[in-house]
Amino acid sequence: MSLASHSASQNSGGATCPAGPHMMDPALLTDPFGGYGRLREQAPVVHGRFVDGTPVWFVTRFDDVREALRDPRFVNTPSHVPGEGGADPREGMMELLKVPEHLRVYLLGSILDSDPPDHPRLRRLVTRAFAARRILDLRPSIERIADRFLAELPQREQDGVADLLEHFAYPLSITVICELVGIPTADLDRWREWGGDLVSMRPEQLQHSFPLMIEYCHALIEQRRAALTDDLLSALIRAQDDDGSRLSDIEMVTMILTLVLAGHETSAHLIGNGTAALLTHPDQLALLRKDPSLLPGAVHELMRWCGSVHVARLRYATEDLEIADTPIARGDAVQLVLVSANFDPRHYTDPERLDITRHQDGQAENHVGFGHGIHYCLGATLARQEGEAAFAKLLEHYPDMALAGAGAELDRAPLPGSWRLNSLRIRLRP
Repeated sequence: MSLASHSASQNSGGATCPAGPHMMDPALLTDPFGGYGRLREQAPVVHGRFVDGTPVWFVTRFDDVREALRDPRFVNTPSHVPGEGGADPREGMMELLKVPEHLRVYLLGSILDSDPPDHPRLRRLVTRAFAARRILDLRPSIERIADRFLAELPQREQDGVADLLEHFAYPLSITVICELVGIPTADLDRWREWGGDLVSMRPEQLQHSFPLMIEYCHALIEQRRAALTDDLLSALIRAQDDDGSRLSDIEMVTMILTLVLAGHETSAHLIGNGTAALLTHPDQLALLRKDPSLLPGAVHELMRWCGSVHVARLRYATEDLEIADTPIARGDAVQLVLVSANFDPRHYTDPERLDITRHQDGQAENHVGFGHGIHYCLGATLARQEGEAAFAKLLEHYPDMALAGAGAELDRAPLPGSWRLNSLRIRLRP
């Protein structure tokens, strides 16, 4: 399945997804656009199974997904459900990935999984260091970094073909986020390798890399405490909440991991997926070439149409409730499906069509690619800045670039809940 053809799958024939779909079902792994789209048209809420086989409710339609994202009756940490004092169901994933018990807190205790009152405290601290104005001021730096990697692309060509993901999207995103956080330039390749191991979901790779990441972060925090600078890590060390308590070392390490790994992976794949989408939709690419002022709206449309994150983190009901007239019992897990919501024909006109003019300036964000509610993506402003700079500079350096190969199929390894390319082979010039 390719980005060029995924819109056709929304209306394609074939068997309806059976009751009780599993996130590891081939229909959802290889074609999440069509697979989750069929679930959406089957029902607004469908009972199925998570990656590890545990029961979950798939919520598939835009209005229901958006409402549930901001509903305070859902929490991200299952032990916060009243009366639930048993084992954390997410431990099943830790077992599958063979993460050592003493390191699991760094994966399960991030701001992404936190709930009030911890979540507002953590978000307030990092928001001070991640202010929108500071991110907007990074634009010239992002453009300089993009220029540098794009100028080097011809040196990376093999038989006239360059891998845009490996030699532009990834280096750009990891360099930007590491400079912002305060990770030395000399360690960027190491972090990129660790990030790849983490998202691969392969236990043998994760067992090797994850302890090294944790050890590195603790050492970096100690170094920065001894000599504070102007980076985000220093700002976090300085930051205090209203009661004067600092982030714990575990919280600090977890925050670094979240910002660097989640930040650079999603931005890199927005650039990769978005470039592939534009190159397979020459009418939209021509619009962008003609009018670069369309870039902000184009980035939002690419986030909707081919964003790499297809599902939100699991949510747990803190009381008996209903979603779209479907009873959800206290303690039940809910999987909010962003990709089906972003293609919901009840919300969008002609949702399968890529339309970079769909999102007009001044309108509220009209997709859930960055989430919604208290867990709205911390790095959304940075991702948009990187996307705008990357696409603008790509068109400036290589206006005639094209996908390599005769077919529209792209190199992708199916992963549950995501759309990530392994490579993006392009010809820089005809």
